[in-house]
Amino acid sequence: MATYKSDFLHTLESRGFIHQVSEPEVLDQLAKTGQVTAYIGYDCTAASLHVGHLLPTMMLRWMQKTGHRPIALMGGGTTRVGDPSGKDESRRLLTDEQINENLKSIRQIFARFLKFGDSGNDAVMANNADWLNTLNYIDFLRDVGRHFSINRMLTFDSVKLRLERQHELSFLEFNYMILQAYDFLELNKRYGCRLQMGGSDQWGNIINGIDLGRRVAGAQLFALTSPLITTASGAKMGKTAAGAVWLDPNLVSPYDYWQFWRNTEDGDVGRFLKLFTELPLEEIAKLTALKGSEINEAKKVLATEATAMVHGREEALKAEATARTTFEEGALAENLPSFDAKKSELEAGIGILNASVQAGFVSSTSEARRQIKSGGIKVNDVTVTDEKMTLTPKDLTQEGVIKLSLGKKKHVLLRAV
Repeated sequence: MATYKSDFLHTLESRGFIHQVSEPEVLDQLAKTGQVTAYIGYDCTAASLHVGHLLPTMMLRWMQKTGHRPIALMGGGTTRVGDPSGKDESRRLLTDEQINENLKSIRQIFARFLKFGDSGNDAVMANNADWLNTLNYIDFLRDVGRHFSINRMLTFDSVKLRLERQHELSFLEFNYMILQAYDFLELNKRYGCRLQMGGSDQWGNIINGIDLGRRVAGAQLFALTSPLITTASGAKMGKTAAGAVWLDPNLVSPYDYWQFWRNTEDGDVGRFLKLFTELPLEEIAKLTALKGSEINEAKKVLATEATAMVHGREEALKAEATARTTFEEGALAENLPSFDAKKSELEAGIGILNASVQAGFVSSTSEARRQIKSGGIKVNDVTVTDEKMTLTPKDLTQEGVIKLSLGKKKHVLLRAV
């Protein structure tokens, strides 16, 4: 482990955020003696950030907490193109209206992590549409494009892997890395930004920006990348059977979000506590040292702290209490996620397959069938054995709800309205 002298790099290193740094000694000295401005780019392809965005956002948060200025760069312009990094297919193109709507809702999530404003080390929310959407193509080719070597661009992983797999890479996407490099140059001009951070798959793109800054503006810029996070079993972080784990409470309830973290694999608990909570390292070391079934206590701490970061302490404690009531005391908790069904629908009978899809357990009725065959779905704590079963008013509990469960940990209430 490198021994960094600045609070910023020392914190990131000791908590496991650093994969590679360009000119680490120079950057460390800059961060020790003055304020550094750094950015991370986010695209606007969806209306919410998801768990995959947490690691970079936590990097920006630690940056601000150690006295430096973070920039969250919204890709209002680059979202119109698409980043080929780590993808086999071209991205679906969105309209400007869709991009702007997505951008608005993403902003609200950032406010949980960063303090925005106009002074000191207040965070900046920038949008690359401000400079990319008005570019003159011929001028851009002459002033910026001439600094890029196609031979070199073909060696970057984001391009090379696509070509090796013989997947098509459009000219539009090939331009993405030039636009990203130009973002770095623009942010340096506008805000004095000297550092770009991102996942390890972005290293080549960031180095392009450093090179462009040196050639065009004589600027000394820096790169810092974080490791790409996979779980102990090798799965991609933040993906579940039901899809992405969104940070918007309207898409994934605080309770389901808490459960996502509670279900962390044993081997990941210590690492995730360092990356996704702000607990002191000494406390994390004690929690990580727990063995056997006691590790579940560490998972509950991880779940509550990670949920508090996104949804606030009150919602996190409520989710923790709901889980305790549901699992440890076997009671029916009011705070469980729910969905509504009309009384008339219930009287006619709602098929268990459709109800399982509505509850968000599965994405299709065929998947629900498989779960029933393996004994995975329960109604009011009784295992469903017949895929033709229908839910009717006789299934309502005293509280006027029907409790649907997938496995031991996922529960949803059907409410008759």
